[in-house]
Amino acid sequence: MALTSHIAELERRHEELKDRIEAELLSPGSDNLETSELKRHKLRLKDEIDRLQTELEDAA
Repeated sequence: MALTSHIAELERRHEELKDRIEAELLSPGSDNLETSELKRHKLRLKDEIDRLQTELEDAA
């Protein structure tokens, strides 16, 4: 299913962002603006994943 693979790709990207955010927070010279943008992007991905999973469940 294309939708299932798309969800998996979004989940992979979400995990990558999580790792980048953690690394950014541990960095002594971290940029708060950069971190905030990464967090917003991660949240948008999570919302998209939730929406697609709901769509997939409703179709089943």
